[in-house]
Amino acid sequence: AFIAVSAITIGIPCLVFAQDPGGAETLAANPNSPVDYVWILVCGFLVFFMQAGFAMVEAGFCRAKNATNLMAKNTIDFVMASLIFMAFGFALMMGNDYKGLIGTSGWFLHGANYDVGRYLLFFWQLVFAGTAATIVSGAVAERLKFKAYFLYSILVTAVIYPIYGHWVWGGGWLSKLPFGAGHVDFAGSGVVHTIGGFVGLAGAIVLGPRFGKFGKDRKPRAIPGHSITLAALGTFILWFGWFGFNPGSTFSAHQLRIAVVAVNTNLAAAAGAAVAILLVYLKTKKWDVGMMLNGCLAGLVAITAPCAWIEAWAAVVIGAVAGTLVVISVYFWENVGVDDPVGAVSVHAVNGVWGLISVGLFAD
Repeated sequence: AFIAVSAITIGIPCLVFAQDPGGAETLAANPNSPVDYVWILVCGFLVFFMQAGFAMVEAGFCRAKNATNLMAKNTIDFVMASLIFMAFGFALMMGNDYKGLIGTSGWFLHGANYDVGRYLLFFWQLVFAGTAATIVSGAVAERLKFKAYFLYSILVTAVIYPIYGHWVWGGGWLSKLPFGAGHVDFAGSGVVHTIGGFVGLAGAIVLGPRFGKFGKDRKPRAIPGHSITLAALGTFILWFGWFGFNPGSTFSAHQLRIAVVAVNTNLAAAAGAAVAILLVYLKTKKWDVGMMLNGCLAGLVAITAPCAWIEAWAAVVIGAVAGTLVVISVYFWENVGVDDPVGAVSVHAVNGVWGLISVGLFAD
């Protein structure tokens, strides 16, 4: 314990309670702040619960013999995110801006960051960081060793998510682009999902496919997951958690556009699921529940960037395109030899990009 405390305090100025750790000043300045605090924290709790959703989806889509390994990875994601994002990631993301590239203050939530407002912001960004990290576990499922995944979790939450997050949400260069409104991403189609999806793609390419996934003729073979029930349960948990993920990104219960966000989030999920299962039925004459589940998640990923600024019809269009893209993408990656057991790349990377593009096409 002494070593840990020394590592935290050596070279750091003495703790100065320059802000408002008790919340009295914040409350005096804004008597309505408790409503916003409760709203943001409850939404953050919902986003945290999405960790369970990802775990169930991955376990269901993969073989039973790998379930323990998947549970370990999904747990260590949030364990490491909590510690590493507190120590380094939050400062890089939300600290004082340095030339539009990184934040430079707030290490270990120390000093002036001992403040109810900063702690609230930290918790919100923490649950997002955990989500970005855990997306990858599906793309590299049944291959990556736990100790390697342990190091990867540190890298994503200490460096990759915080730096890109700073560029978009922390006052960095992307948010200051000199045309239009700059780079706009309401709740993280890019900052959270595209990051997780593309890191997962890199991992899947480097690791190569699972044994038996491709035959000698290089054609893909199905490796069925052991429980569509778990996969469906996980999808419902994620769908539920997304009602925190997107509406909570208003960062205020007083922004009544939360109603618009919630409706658009739901419509895109429904449209993505409907289109995905219908497309696969037209191709195979079979009702593919797994693809329907991924279509639902694809719609949720795509709507995350534009959800606050579009009408309901646009949410349906965005979700329908996402459902189409996820089907095309799953077949594409299989045909080029990339093994993604749960479709994480197709859901998060491909539709994260589509979500960012859709802001420019449909936003009011």
